[in-house]
Amino acid sequence: MALTGLGLRIDERLRETYAGTWQGQLSSEIEATDPQTFAAWRAGVDVRPGGGETRTEIADRAEIAVQAALVDVPEAGVVVVVTHGGTARTLIGRFLGLPVERWHVIGGLANCSWSVLEQTRAGSGQPGFWRLVEHNAGTLPEPVMGDGE
Repeated sequence: MALTGLGLRIDERLRETYAGTWQGQLSSEIEATDPQTFAAWRAGVDVRPGGGETRTEIADRAEIAVQAALVDVPEAGVVVVVTHGGTARTLIGRFLGLPVERWHVIGGLANCSWSVLEQTRAGSGQPGFWRLVEHNAGTLPEPVMGDGE
């Protein structure tokens, strides 16, 4: 904060997925003890992994946090959201308007990597939409030729 002069807001709604009894287990252990739920979860079904949170519950709480942060962002401003990979994936799926059963097709995030979403402006009083500009990035975004608005 001292370096940038920007504020910091900690919001528990951006925490990682609570996976119930699956917490701390390897995929192989989960598959051996709960094969049907694990298969459904891997296929994108909105199940409760280990009795924990569904994808939509994660997205619901995280979206509220992001929308609250966006209220304070000036036009053409930037908000940086720091969270865990599973939570980021649900947010990306939600903001892109993908059906929940397709959120799992969004690739994971490597440690210390990020995604960039931008909100477009439709004009004429029409709402804009979110688009995924970069995913699993490790360097600053570069402009893409022919991708202007």
